[in-house]
Amino acid sequence: MASTVQNTDVKQKDADRAVVVAVTSRAAFGADDGDEVYGVGVAFTLLQVKALQRVNERLLEENPAESLLFDVVLITTDSQQQQQSARIISSTRHYGLEVSRFCFSSEEDFIESLLKNNVQLFLSPDGNEVSQASQRGVLSALLNQLTASSPSEQLRVLLCGDAVILPDTSPAPASRQAAQRFSAQLGTMRRRFSVFDSPLSIVLMTSRGGRESCGRALQELRSRGVSVDEAYCLAGAPRGPILSLLQPHLLLIDVEE
Repeated sequence: MASTVQNTDVKQKDADRAVVVAVTSRAAFGADDGDEVYGVGVAFTLLQVKALQRVNERLLEENPAESLLFDVVLITTDSQQQQQSARIISSTRHYGLEVSRFCFSSEEDFIESLLKNNVQLFLSPDGNEVSQASQRGVLSALLNQLTASSPSEQLRVLLCGDAVILPDTSPAPASRQAAQRFSAQLGTMRRRFSVFDSPLSIVLMTSRGGRESCGRALQELRSRGVSVDEAYCLAGAPRGPILSLLQPHLLLIDVEE
C-alpha cells in the first residue's frame, strides 16, 4: 500500500509541465545516528541548492512564470524509515531541500508509485531498484559517490551510451523512449540560458565507434532540440577516467551496457 504526502512548505509545481525526479530516501539521507534528523546521503549534493534547486532558481530568475521546473519526489520503501515518516519530513525541512511530495511505499509497490506520480527520472543507490524501474519504462540512474557528490554548483548531466541516444530501426524499448523524452526536456531547459554562466550543463559521451558515431549522436540530439556543452568520443576506451574528471551529478546510461 502506497501513500503520498504533499509538502506544504514548498510551492507545488505545474503537473503538466514539471520534470518529476524521484529520489529514494536512502540516497537523500545517510545512516541513522540517533539524532533528531538524518545525516546526509549520496544524493544530498544533487538535491541541494547547488544542483536541481539551483536550476529551478535560475529558471525563475529568467522568467517568474516559468513552469518547466524540476519537481522532486522523495520515495521511501524502507520499512523502518516508513515508521519514522515524520523524521524524514522534518529532516527535509531542516536541510531546506525542495521536495514537493513524500511517497511511502512497499518494495513491491514502488514502481506503481513512480508511475502514479508521473516520474520522468528515478534515482537510487540500489541497482536492483534501478533495473526494475527501467524494465517498466521509467528512466532510471544509479547513484553512487562518484556521480552524486560533484562539487560543481552547475548541474552536470552526462548522456552516456550509444543505445540511449541513437535511434534504432526496431521499436525502441520504453526505457529508451523515456530517455529521449527526458533529454528533450533538458534541452529545452538548457536553451533558457546563455552559452556561458548556465546552471545546467549537458555532456555527451559515446562509448563505441569513432568520430562518425559521435557526430551521428550529436545530430540526433540536435533533432530533438538538445545542444550539448561538451562531447567526448571514447571509441572503445574505458570511461572510468573521463567520469572521474567530469564528476557528473547524473549519469544516464543504457541499462543493458
